[in-house]
Amino acid sequence: MSPRAFIAGLAGPRLTAAEQAFFRDAQPWGFILFARNVETPDQVRALTAELRATVGRSDAPVLIDQEGGRVARLKPPHWPEYPPAQAFGRLYAADPQHGRQAARLGARLIAADLDALGITVDCVPCADLALAETHAIIGSRAYGSDPATVAALARAAADGLMAGGVAPIVKHIPGHGRATADSHLELPVVTTPRAELERTDFEAFRRLADLPMAMTAHVVYADIDAEAPATTSKTVVAEVIRGSIGFDGLLMTDDLSMRALQGSFRGRAAAALEAGCDMLLHCNGEMAEMAEIAAVAPHLAGKAAARAATALACARRAEPLDTAAARTAFSAILATLNGEARPG
Repeated sequence: MSPRAFIAGLAGPRLTAAEQAFFRDAQPWGFILFARNVETPDQVRALTAELRATVGRSDAPVLIDQEGGRVARLKPPHWPEYPPAQAFGRLYAADPQHGRQAARLGARLIAADLDALGITVDCVPCADLALAETHAIIGSRAYGSDPATVAALARAAADGLMAGGVAPIVKHIPGHGRATADSHLELPVVTTPRAELERTDFEAFRRLADLPMAMTAHVVYADIDAEAPATTSKTVVAEVIRGSIGFDGLLMTDDLSMRALQGSFRGRAAAALEAGCDMLLHCNGEMAEMAEIAAVAPHLAGKAAARAATALACARRAEPLDTAAARTAFSAILATLNGEARPG
C-alpha cells in the first residue's frame, strides 16, 4: 500500500504505543523531528530506525529544520553550531566565491551530521528576502535582500546537502520576506503589487525552481488572492508557484497547526490539497489533529507520487568527506569576516 500524502510530528524522544499504532495504520509519507524529539545521537538514530520500522518502509523520509543560527534542532554539546544564513550573505558581499563556498560547505557538514542519524531531509534553504519590513521570524534566516544573491547562496546550500545524501526543501515559496507578522501566530497579509513581487521575492524562487521540494508560505498576497494564503490558494499555486515561478517539484504545506490558518484541521488539509499542494505537513505531534489530517490525506499517486520519488532520489549517496579537514576549512572561511559570521 502506498503511503499517504502527509508528514507527521511526534510528541517526544521516543514513540508511544499510541503513536506506533497510529503511524502503522495511517502510513504517513514521512516524519519531522523537533528539539523535543532529540536527546543524544544514539537516541535519535534509534528513533529514526523505529519510525521507519513502524511504517515498514526503509526509505520513509525523516525531516528536520537544521538551518543554523537560532533555527537548529540539533545543538551542542552533541552537535556543532552553524551560523545563520545572514552570515553567508555578508561573506558573499565581501567575496561571492567565498560566500558560495561557505554556504555549500556548511550545508555539507550539516548533511554529515544528519546522515549519521538517519535524517534524510533538511528544511533548508530559506529563500525569503530580508527587507526593511521583514518580521524577525525570518530575520537572520535570510541570505540577503537581493534575489540573485539569495538564489546563489540557497543553491550552494542545496548542493551541499545533496552531496551529503540529504534532500533540501526550499522555503517559504513564493516568499515570506515581506510579511510583517509571524505566521506561527497570525496570518500575514502582503499588499505589495504583484509586479514588484514578481521582480523581487518571486524571482529568488524562480532561480531555484528545479529544486526537488518546496514548502509554502502561510501568507496572503492581496494583489493576487486577497482571501486565501498561498498554502490554500488555487490562484497562487497555479499562477505563481507552478506558473510564473515554474516550480514542478513536490509542493508541501508549511505546518498546518500554525495559527495563520483557521478552521478544522480536516478543513485546512482539504483546502491545501484542493489548492494544489502535494503533501501535508503537521508538526506538533498532537494525535487528535494528526488524525484529522490523516483522514483527508490521499494515498500518494500520479504526479504527486512521481514528485515524491524524484525528491527522495535527488540526494545521491554521500560523497566521501574528511570531516575534520572540512570543519577547519569552514572555520577559516568564516574567519575572513573578522568574527562577524560566527555562529549565532
